[in-house]
Amino acid sequence: MSYYLSKVVDYSFDDTITKIFEELKNEGFGVLTEIDVKETLKKKLDVDFRRYKILGACNPPLAYKALKKEENLGVMLPCNVIVQEKSDGKVQVSTINPVEAMKSVGNPELEEVAIEVTNKLKNVLDRL
Repeated sequence: MSYYLSKVVDYSFDDTITKIFEELKNEGFGVLTEIDVKETLKKKLDVDFRRYKILGACNPPLAYKALKKEENLGVMLPCNVIVQEKSDGKVQVSTINPVEAMKSVGNPELEEVAIEVTNKLKNVLDRL
């Protein structure tokens, strides 16, 4: 399996951002951080880059459940979701695949939570 889940959508970039916030909320996630990579790279490096946003999404009950099983898991939180405009003008939404990410931690107690988070993120992508 891949370290991420992904889908190309039929919305504009801005509409995709709006829709992803709604769908994350429907699955119990809030967006804690929003990084505009295009803007940051222009400001810091004076380079042009495609539209690309990183959203740091968190589902507090599931984050709490995972942190109780692995105290240093915060280094892998929140769950990142990216929205990017591809060279052909299509918009792609990708999320971390928690099942794959948690394998690197080596704590089998996290598997149940990772599956639950993965299923919620898949639901978000499916509804886009």
